[in-house]
Amino acid sequence: MKKSITTLAMTLLISLSANAQKVAFEEYDLSNGMHVILHQDKSAPIVTTAVMYHVGAKDEQPDRTGMAHFFEHLLFEGTKNIKKGDWFKIVSSNGGKNNANTTDDRTYYYEIFPSNNLELGLWMESERLLHPVINQGGVDTQNEVVKEEKRMRVDNQPYGKFLENVKKNMFKKHPYKGTTIGKMKHLDDATLEEFLAFNKKFYVPNNATLVVAGDIDIKKTKKMVKDYFSTIPRGAEIKRTVIKEDPITTQINAKAYDANIQIPAVINAYRTPSMKTREARVLDMISTYLSDGKSSILYKKLVDTKKLALQVGAFSFSQEDYGTYIVYGLPLGETSLADLTKEIDEEIVKIQTNLISEKAYQKLQNKFENEFVNSNSSVEGIANSLARYNVLYGDTDLINTEIDIFRSITREEIRTAAKKYLNPNQRLVLEYLPKKK
Repeated sequence: MKKSITTLAMTLLISLSANAQKVAFEEYDLSNGMHVILHQDKSAPIVTTAVMYHVGAKDEQPDRTGMAHFFEHLLFEGTKNIKKGDWFKIVSSNGGKNNANTTDDRTYYYEIFPSNNLELGLWMESERLLHPVINQGGVDTQNEVVKEEKRMRVDNQPYGKFLENVKKNMFKKHPYKGTTIGKMKHLDDATLEEFLAFNKKFYVPNNATLVVAGDIDIKKTKKMVKDYFSTIPRGAEIKRTVIKEDPITTQINAKAYDANIQIPAVINAYRTPSMKTREARVLDMISTYLSDGKSSILYKKLVDTKKLALQVGAFSFSQEDYGTYIVYGLPLGETSLADLTKEIDEEIVKIQTNLISEKAYQKLQNKFENEFVNSNSSVEGIANSLARYNVLYGDTDLINTEIDIFRSITREEIRTAAKKYLNPNQRLVLEYLPKKK
């Protein structure tokens, strides 16, 4: 009886998520190449205006890293019609909030306003695109802001440089070998002309996707979008070349030191395919199986039962060109890093050798269903997803259909992906150790 009730509940959940959660949207291009996505949701009187630019750390010159992240800050400095320092004042005084973030692959700006301020949000984003003020004073100001951010989030943060050290060992050719925040010397050495050239190349309508989501009238919104964005000149076409890495065929052993930690860590990292691939999604399921929650395989074994680790985890760091699959552990007591790796490897071998149980597989499906529902539960989240799926995946409707990919992944595919990508001769083993001050 209990099993029947559980099965019924799951059937209802899948049915509800397949229907009630469908996100309706309309998309089109302006004559200058800007892609526009509109989503109407009248459940609350709010609206999100967002622009995602297809530029990130991987688009920078090797001796000018950090430029994309720097522009995340710089393009809040002001415009021809927004005085320096007024951007955030305008947003907050009109009942809104705003932010931006940068990855190796894209940069994302957004505002959330009461819906009667939709036009204000559109005007501000058009100002950022058409009339940014980029001068030496603004560059100098934001240079100090970025340096402080690096000190706070990276240099003085325990384990703050673990990903930096993973990336530089995993990638020898591809720009993913660097960090999003970049090197401060590169920003110090950059001239104003270089900042202006970076803006001219990447912050153009044909490298941008505009999303308007929330309590909107579609017809009126289209007119406002046309009025504010259609006359912005198209930029030169951006030529992109994906730099190919040689396969990893022998285990890479490396060490890194951190003065902010007392407990060492071991990090095992594997290079994996683009996040657009089906296999990347299979690897997402494997990481969830291994380490999502206190009932997960690695936590139960190493933290709860054997008490060999303070913390253990796995995650698939998926990106546009490549992914990095990371498994890590912090030892407890006298446990060595080598012993921790051995224990983790045993669980990976089990996945490579045997099918995970039906119960574990159903638990995975439940988790991904829940994540899917939650990701589409707010206008802000929907706007982000619409932009991301369009810019990085080239398929906006994945906001509705990606869950079907996860549903269709089989236990056999989980075993096959683990056998293909998670082998000792294909990985980096990084010992992340305390540094004596």
